[in-house]
Amino acid sequence: AFTSISLKERQQANADADKMRQILASVNISASNDDIIDMYEKYIIGTFVIDDLGARVADAPEAFDINVASESKDAPEARLLPVYECRVDDGSIKYILPMYGAGLWGPIWGYVSVDADGSMIYGAYFAHQGETPGLGAEIEKQAFSGRFIGKHLLKDGAFYPVEVVKRGLAPRGSNDYVDGVSGGTITSKGVSAMIDNCLSPYSAFLKELASSNGQNNLENVE
Repeated sequence: AFTSISLKERQQANADADKMRQILASVNISASNDDIIDMYEKYIIGTFVIDDLGARVADAPEAFDINVASESKDAPEARLLPVYECRVDDGSIKYILPMYGAGLWGPIWGYVSVDADGSMIYGAYFAHQGETPGLGAEIEKQAFSGRFIGKHLLKDGAFYPVEVVKRGLAPRGSNDYVDGVSGGTITSKGVSAMIDNCLSPYSAFLKELASSNGQNNLENVE
């Protein structure tokens, strides 16, 4: 018990650093343990918290400190939704949204980054606790997360969560989709459900980004 208490500060620092690493991974940025804080402060230029209507919550905790696992279990209208604003090397802005769900043997989580207009996925990162090596655990590899790059969340002003489907199949609706992990059907379904549950409450925010981006484009043309 004494050892646990004495190491708590260091353990929390390590957990925070790993969280920063995962956030940056969703915008395709790699960082070592030695430079993670500097890299995070370089690329993450702002954070804020919104509600399901897309409005900023003025008295909310810091975005980094919000327990997404707990929030994901609440009704969308009751959630605090963290947003990380990132400026990548080419100067463009990306927005990073956290997710949390359930796999076959335990929790899964991740981050999805979207372009400034909110319509397309720029990058993704997924992690797990206890999924089967070589099967469901494959969601943590770039070979899986890379499939989400370029997929659309907005089409003709409507929000469509990206679905994870069995290889060779396609969803019935207009959703963009990616192939699931071979042999990891339940984990793949968990990722799909997580995306729907955790990104749908951001739909108003994403639509506002699309609207603002469209207005900016018109002003630039004028």
